[in-house]
Amino acid sequence: MDRAAEAYALMCNWRKNHPPSSSFPQRGSSASDSAVLRSLRDHPPSSSSLVKLSQLTTVNNRYESPPFSSGGYRWRLVVYPKGNERDNGSGFVSMYVELDKSCLSSTTTPPKEVFAYLSFFVFNKKENKYFSVQVSQVLPLEKFNDPANGYILDGEEHEFSAHVKIASAPVPVDENLPFHKFSWSVRDFSLLKQGDYASKTFQMGEKKWTLTLYPKGDSSSEGKLSNYVHLAEGESLLIGELIMVRTQMQVLDPRGSNHLSGGWLESWVMTSTTSWGLPQSIPLAEIEKGYLDGEDTMNVEMKCEITNTIKNHPFY
Repeated sequence: MDRAAEAYALMCNWRKNHPPSSSFPQRGSSASDSAVLRSLRDHPPSSSSLVKLSQLTTVNNRYESPPFSSGGYRWRLVVYPKGNERDNGSGFVSMYVELDKSCLSSTTTPPKEVFAYLSFFVFNKKENKYFSVQVSQVLPLEKFNDPANGYILDGEEHEFSAHVKIASAPVPVDENLPFHKFSWSVRDFSLLKQGDYASKTFQMGEKKWTLTLYPKGDSSSEGKLSNYVHLAEGESLLIGELIMVRTQMQVLDPRGSNHLSGGWLESWVMTSTTSWGLPQSIPLAEIEKGYLDGEDTMNVEMKCEITNTIKNHPFY
């Protein structure tokens, strides 16, 4: 049994007409940290892409694997053990997958776009598991190069791999839709006890959602206001369905001039976790001192938007 859910790999595409500095397209990820899941898994990835560092050819810190096949295309795994500085990977191990040159030869019809799910793996000998992730900043070099952490095998060797699964084009999101704004008046705030308080439901996208507040903070944020956005009772996600939600909570100033903001937060909501939220950095003492009106009411405004949806992800 895996310790955590399979690492989510962003749906990437390779555009023939917009290659990077290499002679053919490659793609890693520049996703925000909240959009990426990291985990240790028991089972190795496809053996066709499983290689040791000594088996890779190298030019200027760029290590390439032999070609491997997946989804009717031939691919190469590319590793930068010292980090790809041109992709903000300085100080980290960087990993990518690219189409092999044979897919772009003059004797074949090159693909204009290929949509695929990507996951990258580094074997951890200490845990006897595969660290799975998908970003240009895979592992900090300090952690990667320390034998005590398990990523160095016998003979100063490392083991890398990638998983590629061809996918249909992503479901487009209407970029012209405004974000949803939800307001909530929490009455008798000073008298509320430890625990959670749920708002009324509100519509966002195709689902109904609820906001839950911990006015005294939850176990991970004592002394600070916590909030969580989650699917309303009766709502559910299908297997393989993921929704990227972006939110920002504000505690409104009753004088109307200096609202308290917890900042924008973004993460995936999936079947294994239908609620999502983070403790906001809003001290309760500050709220009680100047953000309750004359009737001891705290007025909250939550801005929410769906930034991405996936209907049939193969790993969830």
